[in-house]
Amino acid sequence: MYPFWPTLIKPLMMAADPRTIVEVGSEAGKNTSNLLEYCRERDAVLHAIDPAPKFDVGRWQQQHVGRLTVHRGLSLEILPRLSHYDCVFLDGDHNWYTVREELRIIDETAARTGRLLPLVFLHDMGWPYARRDLYYNPASIPEAHRQPYRRKGIAPGASALAERGGHNADLCNAEHEGGPRNGVLTAVEDYVKEAARPLRLVVIPGFSGLGILFDPDRFAQTPAFTKLIQNFSLSPLLARYIETLERSRIALMVRPAPQPPPPAPR
Repeated sequence: MYPFWPTLIKPLMMAADPRTIVEVGSEAGKNTSNLLEYCRERDAVLHAIDPAPKFDVGRWQQQHVGRLTVHRGLSLEILPRLSHYDCVFLDGDHNWYTVREELRIIDETAARTGRLLPLVFLHDMGWPYARRDLYYNPASIPEAHRQPYRRKGIAPGASALAERGGHNADLCNAEHEGGPRNGVLTAVEDYVKEAARPLRLVVIPGFSGLGILFDPDRFAQTPAFTKLIQNFSLSPLLARYIETLERSRIALMVRPAPQPPPPAPR
């Protein structure tokens, strides 16, 4: 999510002024560093959730005493333990069940404390996981909510998994793209439809897609945020142009697997 930080996310954060932030999926801490910089500037605190963070947790927490708490575990286990937060970054397990449950917990926690939905940023709202599930640990997903999957790569423009090569070939990807209960964007759209109050979703294409989900009532008295988020709406022509650039980026990133050499003549 860090490519979106300087031009999109940070300006919205500065306008919304959240003071308690949750990050799901810290990995090596690239975006965590950005969030900690924000926390220093705005006297805020960060809860980072990751079952296996790839940074030195002890050293980071010493360097950011009172600012950073790292929770080692799955988001669906940790989120219910946090009493309140103003802003959430969801970049963990990229599948329909997990994302929908994360949003349900976030919304219910806010309602229980008399608050409106926090500002939510979501990654992977575009290819490859907008309409296809990824399972880091398939056993953690109830069978009824798990798509058929294989440890195979994803090829741009193809619903079926690639037999050779492809993107994220070492991960468990849903066998087919599309259909109900499949993918991150599908999960967010489904939750927006069933939410108790009207929510607004803004999707920015490029770099696998950024989603911004919020309750308009939360920012009714925040003119700076309201004015800024209005500028995030893309014309259909500009959106198609950005999607063209994204397809070019993906084509360079996901090169076809090399073909095996032909058998030697006898």
